[in-house]
Amino acid sequence: MTGRTDSSMTRLMFLAAAVFLLSAPASASQGDKEPVYRDCVKQCVRTNCTGARLRGFQSAQPPYMALTGWTCRDDCRYQCMWTTVGLYQAEGYSVPQFHGKWPFARFLCFEEPASALASLLNGLACLLMLLRYRSAVPRQSPMYHTITAFSLISLNAWFWSTVFHTRDTYLTEKMDYFCASAVILYSIYLCCVRTLGLRRPAISSMVGVLLILAFTSHVSYLTFVSFDYGYNMAANATIGMINLFWWLCWCWLNRRILPYWWKCGMVVLLLHGLALLELLDFPPLFWVLDAHAVWHLSTVPVHFLFYSFLIDDSLHLLNTEKPGVKLD
Repeated sequence: MTGRTDSSMTRLMFLAAAVFLLSAPASASQGDKEPVYRDCVKQCVRTNCTGARLRGFQSAQPPYMALTGWTCRDDCRYQCMWTTVGLYQAEGYSVPQFHGKWPFARFLCFEEPASALASLLNGLACLLMLLRYRSAVPRQSPMYHTITAFSLISLNAWFWSTVFHTRDTYLTEKMDYFCASAVILYSIYLCCVRTLGLRRPAISSMVGVLLILAFTSHVSYLTFVSFDYGYNMAANATIGMINLFWWLCWCWLNRRILPYWWKCGMVVLLLHGLALLELLDFPPLFWVLDAHAVWHLSTVPVHFLFYSFLIDDSLHLLNTEKPGVKLD
C-alpha cells in the first residue's frame, strides 16, 4: 500500500498547486485596436475620471461594483466597447473581440454572467460530491487522501474560475489559468496512484515529483518568459490526452473485473469530448452565453458520475485490501 509515501506526495502536490504567480497582460484584439474605441476611452477618461466627475462616479457607484474593483476607467472601456460594437453592426461587420474576449453584457458586478454561474455550479457539484465521498468511504481506503486532495485542488480551481469570470483582472486571469493547469497535472497523479502506485508507491512518488517540476516550469515560463495562450493550451491538451489514454487503457484491462469500469471510461470521454465545445468560438448569444459558458455548463453533471466511480472504486479497494489479495 502507499501509506505515508502517498500522503506526503499528496501534500507536496497540494502545496505546489497553491503557487501564487502573475504574468504579462493579454494581447490586444481587433475591437480594442480600433481608433474609434481608443479615442472613445481617452475622451471618456479625460471627461469623467478626474476631479468632481470622478468623485461623483465614486459616490454613485454601487458597493458591489467598488468591492469587485470596477474603476471609472473600466466603466469607460465597457461603455466604449458597446459604442464600437454598435458601429460594427451598423456597417454590417461581424462583432469583434476586445482584449481577447467577446463583448458580454454585464450583470451587477459579473463580467461574464453565464460563465461565472457555470463555474460556481461546477464548484458546488464538486463540493457536494466530495462531502458524499467522505461520508461513504472510510478514511482507511487506499485512495481516500489522494482523492480528497484532488477534490480540494479542483474546488480551488473552480473558485478562481468563478472569480475570473466575475471580474477579469491581471491577477484573476493568471490564477484561473494556473489553477486549471494544477488540476490537469494532479489528475495525472491521481491516475498514476490508482493504476500503478498502490502496488508500486515509489513510481507514484517519482511521478509526483516530476509533475511538481512540470507545474513549476510551466508557471515560471508563463510568468517570466511569455504568457503564451497557444503554448498553455497545447501543454494542457497534451497532458489531457495522456490522462485520457492512460485511464482508457486501465478501463479496458479491468473491464471484466470491475463492473463499474464504464463510469470511468464515460467520464474521461465526456470531459475530452465536451472540451471540443471551445472550438465553437462564437459571439455570445444575447451577449451572455458563449461557447466557453456552454462548455462549463455541460461539465456540471459529469461530477456526479465521476464521484460515483470514485466511491465504487474506493470501496472496492477497501474490501480487497487483505493479505494476499491482489489490487486491480
